[in-house]
Amino acid sequence: MSAVANPATVGECLRVGAGFSQGDRNWIAEQFATLDARLAGFHADATELEVSVKDREARGQKVTLECWVAGRQKIVTTSTEEDLHAALNDVRDDLRRKLNDAKTRQEPRSNKHLRATEQPDPVPLEDALRQDTETA
Repeated sequence: MSAVANPATVGECLRVGAGFSQGDRNWIAEQFATLDARLAGFHADATELEVSVKDREARGQKVTLECWVAGRQKIVTTSTEEDLHAALNDVRDDLRRKLNDAKTRQEPRSNKHLRATEQPDPVPLEDALRQDTETA
């Protein structure tokens, strides 16, 4: 990817949703700081992250992390880990993996429309042998 003038960071793009307070935002941003390197390839004004939790600190707790990047499909990761810290790490790692997978799908080796280059026609073996004997 080419260099981005205003790279996205967790600190700029993160919103806290249901189940979290603004006071939790800094703590969560610290947990997600390792995503900064992966998000840096996107523009900050075209990238959003939202984390929410349902039934916080209860047995059926569910943490959801959503990521929107302009021009791409929304990515959603969830975790049902009972420990909130472990659940946040789980959704963070899953998002990183899904972002890497999405990037790989857009690279030329995985996209036949991007890798469409003409290959030279192979020289028939008989012609190659004839050329070798003529030059010898």
